[in-house]
Amino acid sequence: MDTKIIFVYCLCDDLLKALGHREDPQCQVSDAEILTTALVVALEFGGCFQRAHRFLHETGYLPRRLSASRFVRRLYRCEPFVRPLFHVLASLGHQSNTKRLYIIDSFPLPVCDNIRIRRCRRYQGEAWRGYQASKRRYFYGLKIHLLVTAQGQPSSFF
Repeated sequence: MDTKIIFVYCLCDDLLKALGHREDPQCQVSDAEILTTALVVALEFGGCFQRAHRFLHETGYLPRRLSASRFVRRLYRCEPFVRPLFHVLASLGHQSNTKRLYIIDSFPLPVCDNIRIRRCRRYQGEAWRGYQASKRRYFYGLKIHLLVTAQGQPSSFF
């Protein structure tokens, strides 16, 4: 896991430099560290920010700690760099997938529960209502279709 974390940090840092990103001089945690933390949270800790952040701080990968709300605010500021980062990771996945074996998975990304649909302001109308057959319930939001390699590396999404 150590080499994966170091690789992800170097990749994020090089990508930000290639895109000409300049950080605010007052920031104590770099945007490359924010993106690395987000990827480590998603890849290794199943989305649990507290455990991942504590692990990264205790092992010395992140010298400074951020609160969960500050992390989310900084992550939203880094949103324009997430898509190029995904494309770089996807191209690496394509190159390492010598068998050309892919798996398609789809899952809902609910914006709100069915009972709160009338109050939802982000998405409005019946076009955003979907059904999740495995849980036998309706949701309101998007459905993500993900193409991954046989090793579980994301390749593209729709």
